[in-house]
Amino acid sequence: MLSVMALCRTRNCRFMMSENGRRMRNCVLLLYQPCHLSTNSKPKSMLSIITSKAKYANEQYERFLERKFPKFYLLYSTFMKGFWMLMTEAKEVGYIKQRMRNEGIPFQQLPYREMEKLRQFRRDIIKAAPVVIISIPPFANYLVFVLMYFFPRQLLIRHFWTPKQQEEFMDIYHRMRVEVYPEIFDGLLKAVPKLSERNLRNQMLQLCTLVQHGTHPQVENLQAVCTAFSGPPLGMKRLDVQQMKALSRVMFLTPHLPAFLLQRRLGSHICEIQNLDCALLKLGVNELSEEELKRACYVRGLNSTHLSKEDCKTWLNCWLQLSSRLKVSEASLLLHSMILLSANYLQSLKQ
Repeated sequence: MLSVMALCRTRNCRFMMSENGRRMRNCVLLLYQPCHLSTNSKPKSMLSIITSKAKYANEQYERFLERKFPKFYLLYSTFMKGFWMLMTEAKEVGYIKQRMRNEGIPFQQLPYREMEKLRQFRRDIIKAAPVVIISIPPFANYLVFVLMYFFPRQLLIRHFWTPKQQEEFMDIYHRMRVEVYPEIFDGLLKAVPKLSERNLRNQMLQLCTLVQHGTHPQVENLQAVCTAFSGPPLGMKRLDVQQMKALSRVMFLTPHLPAFLLQRRLGSHICEIQNLDCALLKLGVNELSEEELKRACYVRGLNSTHLSKEDCKTWLNCWLQLSSRLKVSEASLLLHSMILLSANYLQSLKQ
């Protein structure tokens, strides 16, 4: 399509001699001739010129890094992509919170994806805040690259991990959870004699023995002992300090806090997961993508890194089935189910 050109008015005049000797001016008036000298077209602003030059220089710099320093370029590109992903999520979270304020929507009534985004973003930003602050001054991002290289798992969040690192670090974090499984089972076994009902003691002992011997329990096995987790000694407000510390490590929370803070944090986090479960039941497990399925299972205690979509879906349905049947006072059972339901699931798939 031809651009609209400015029009100017021009006059071509010729002088001719008439028959009677008088000079006659013959004017040809040409209206609306295209004129390339029009001043209506705005010149490029200085800002746009600088921006385009900077963009070009950055592209050349990235090509140079990719060609000469491929390993460093991988770190550089991962950091830049992660930074923009984090900024995009920050905008989305800001929009969600603004809508919550304007419409008076409580956290519990949000859709599943928005609820999960708020939960995950809060945890991510707490971990990423020091690194983001360090990268603000000019050329300080090179220090961040050094940190990324030497301490990627400890200092960076998933946005700044390569796909290979994500898989590797998820396995490492889950192994850290598995390390405290024996301690949690010991705590459960020590609590069995303190239960008042004999039948409940037998069921608890049977459940612990079942899991310790490598058998994956059914939802009915867990639901049968739910009353043991509503009061002493396994209720949320009656848990032993060592048990709370071990459970905190399973949920990736710091165990180095006073007992009342450990109890409060465990209670708030498992309550948050229960709210997520309610929202997920409304949405439907089948609506989740494979990435969302794996993340949902991992948050609830299962190492889903190497599982198929169908295996994740089967396990998550079992979890939701249990979660939907428990009362608020029985939240401690859901917390312990992060171990009881996940400890032998991978082994049961191989049988």
